[in-house]
Amino acid sequence: MSAALSSMTGFARAERQSPAMRLRIEIRSVNGRGLDMRLRLASGLDALEIPLRQLLSKSLSRGSVNLVATLDRTARGGAVRVNRQALQSVLAVLEELGQSLEAAPPRLDGILALPGVLEVDDGAGELDEEDVAGLLLACAGEAVDKLQVSRRQEGAEIAVVLLAQLDAISALADRAETHPARSRDHIEARLRDQLAALRDDAALPQERLAQEALLLATKADIQEELDRLRAHIVAARQLIAAGGPVGRRLDFLAQEFNREANTLCAKANAVELTAIGLDLKAAIDQLREQVQNIE
Repeated sequence: MSAALSSMTGFARAERQSPAMRLRIEIRSVNGRGLDMRLRLASGLDALEIPLRQLLSKSLSRGSVNLVATLDRTARGGAVRVNRQALQSVLAVLEELGQSLEAAPPRLDGILALPGVLEVDDGAGELDEEDVAGLLLACAGEAVDKLQVSRRQEGAEIAVVLLAQLDAISALADRAETHPARSRDHIEARLRDQLAALRDDAALPQERLAQEALLLATKADIQEELDRLRAHIVAARQLIAAGGPVGRRLDFLAQEFNREANTLCAKANAVELTAIGLDLKAAIDQLREQVQNIE
C-alpha cells in the first residue's frame, strides 16, 4: 500500500493529565525547505527537548514546525496548619505592647490573619522526573499523530488539484502536437506567402522553396520537447500515486516542465503555437505553486 501524499501545513493539540499535573502540547507546521523545529517548553521541561526533537524528526521530513508545551501542577486540596513559631513571635510582641499601651486585646481571627501564622499546603510538591518525561512524550506522540492526519488530509486535497493540473498540461501538449502550423506543407505555404509579399516568388525554384521549408520545419520541430513533457507528466503522476515525502522531486519535475515550455515557445513558428506555449507556462506555474506545499 502506497503512502499518502502530505502537505507541510497542519495543526494539532493534545493533553495528558495525572494526579500531579496537566500537560498540553500544540504543534503548528507550515511550508519549509527542510525540517526546521522550534520548541517552546514550560519551565522544568528543558531536559526533554532532545527527545522531543527526535520524535519530530522521525515522523516529519519537511516543514517549519513550532511546538509549545505547557505544564500545570494539579493542587490536591492541601491541609491548613499553624506556624507555631510565627504565632509565638506574634504573641510575644502583643504581650510586650500590652504592657505599654492601653488597648483591647486582639481577636483570634485577627491574629490568624497575620501573614505567616497560617500556612496552606497546596499538595503540589516536587514532580517526579520520570513521570513528567513519560507523560510529556506520550502527549507529544499523540499530537504528532494528529498533525500527520491533518497534513495528510490537506495532502489528499492538493493531490486532486495536482492531477487536474497535469491533465491540463497534457491537453495543451496534445494541442501543440496536432497543430497544423507544425506541418511542412503549412510552413512552405507560409514561406511562399512571405516571399510573395516581398517579390514575385516565381524566381525561386520549387525545389529550393521545399528545401527552405524543410530547414525551417527542422528548426521549429518541438517533438522532442513534447516527448519530454509527456515523460515528466508520467513521472509526476507516479510520484503522486506513491505518496510520502516527494515534494522535492515534484518541485524538480516542475522546473523541468518549465524548461520544456520555454524551449517550445522559443521554437514556435506560429502565433498559435506561441500562445499554447504561454498557456503551458501558466499551467506549470500553477502546478509548481501547489507543489511547494507538499512534504
